[in-house]
Amino acid sequence: MDEPSGPTFHPLRILAAWGVHLFTACGLLTGFMALLAVADHDWRSAIGWLLLSQFIDGIDGTFARLVRVQEVLPNFNGKTLDYVIDFATYAIIPAYFFFESGLTEGTGVWIGTFAILLSSALYYGKEGMVADEQYFVGFPVLWNWVVFYLILVFGFTPAWNLILVIFFAVLHFVPIKFAYPSRARRFKWLTLGFSALTIAAVLILLWRYPEPAPVWRWAAIAGGAYFGIIAVLATWFDGAKLK
Repeated sequence: MDEPSGPTFHPLRILAAWGVHLFTACGLLTGFMALLAVADHDWRSAIGWLLLSQFIDGIDGTFARLVRVQEVLPNFNGKTLDYVIDFATYAIIPAYFFFESGLTEGTGVWIGTFAILLSSALYYGKEGMVADEQYFVGFPVLWNWVVFYLILVFGFTPAWNLILVIFFAVLHFVPIKFAYPSRARRFKWLTLGFSALTIAAVLILLWRYPEPAPVWRWAAIAGGAYFGIIAVLATWFDGAKLK
């Protein structure tokens, strides 16, 4: 007796679903372009390509829900595809960026690079990286942003750059609740507002690079400080819901 077949979808819906997955996969292409830019020591282009990778990662889920990719292509795991690309663009390429950028020196280059790679790999192996789809538990793998800030915003000495990298590597495994901006509940609009401010500040700093832009530098610092404060408050008031 034949098993009942699954639902049949219009070819355009199937094409749209594959198109979303292809769009997601383009994040790997922009990541590769960032890799080439880092190899050329073109920091401005490298940051631009990594920001484009994050833009793709930020909107592909909306497209996936719009065309219902899981329903149309149930045998294709978009989350696995997303994880592969995210690990490249949020961990491996930023680690290479850090290695090549001269942000630290001597054995510190190797210590910082290995700290980024090993902590990211172990973090991805943890269960419950996202709690209730509101928080990242522990510092999320956002090493691209760490490198952005070290190059565009802070201007620390090599020793302090290494200390900051080790600090965030350890923070992967500390049960601090970091807001998931697109899914925030409490202070939703404030969180989205600071997210927009931070992105705008980094884009303007990138446009002006290497010329100084003090106002936007402080805007980027304010954005980072906001997420740090929210993380401390959410963790301190254990069980609080972001809404």
